Amino acid sequence: MSFYINNTNPNRPGPITSNPLNGICEKVLIETTKVFDACVSQSTETGIILPVTSFNPASPTLPLTFISAQNQIGSDVTVTDIVIDRLEQTPNYANVTMTIIIPLTVTYRDANGVIGTGTSSLTVQKSTVLFVPQPSLTPIDIKANASFSSTIGTYSAENTFTVTGCLQIVIKVTAVVDLLVPSYGYPVLPPCQACQNCNVCPGTNDLPLYPTATGSTTININRI
Repeated sequence: MSFYINNTNPNRPGPITSNPLNGICEKVLIETTKVFDACVSQSTETGIILPVTSFNPASPTLPLTFISAQNQIGSDVTVTDIVIDRLEQTPNYANVTMTIIIPLTVTYRDANGVIGTGTSSLTVQKSTVLFVPQPSLTPIDIKANASFSSTIGTYSAENTFTVTGCLQIVIKVTAVVDLLVPSYGYPVLPPCQACQNCNVCPGTNDLPLYPTATGSTTININRI
């Protein structure tokens, strides 16, 4: 089984169907990324110039016919030149400006009908008003995720396309913090679904699955 296959144990993740306070057993201090503010924008961008390099296969026969341009799978966008300009009347808010560079894979067909790919990038200047906490020892981070997709484009110069596509950007104001949250304790991990011809591990392992701190209390220590 798994958390979601034939498993009715209450100590498992999933929807809450009863009183959500039932089962809370401790306050847990966790280190996590807290999102203080976020926004999303979506727009259709026209006239985008995409110079293409790193052709595969190499040396395609010109001219090229545009097929598509998409985010490079597994590649993160780069966020640079971040400027936080706080608003005078509401200092907890700021105009956040940045440069976002999105790596792209461009697919084309060359003059001989051979389909190939190349790499390019889209650079976007973005500015938006967001809630930005006051300075502290814990640094604030501005993050962005972005996607670009295009199936409309023309070969406008040597190794260059002019395209129209859909651009979506998510901007977040974050910080890595220690957060105190209510907890239901550790989950009960179910045994994996049995499979045929599986080898059974000889012997046993008596180590607990998670570390425990049973009986921990708060003590008072006199300061000298």
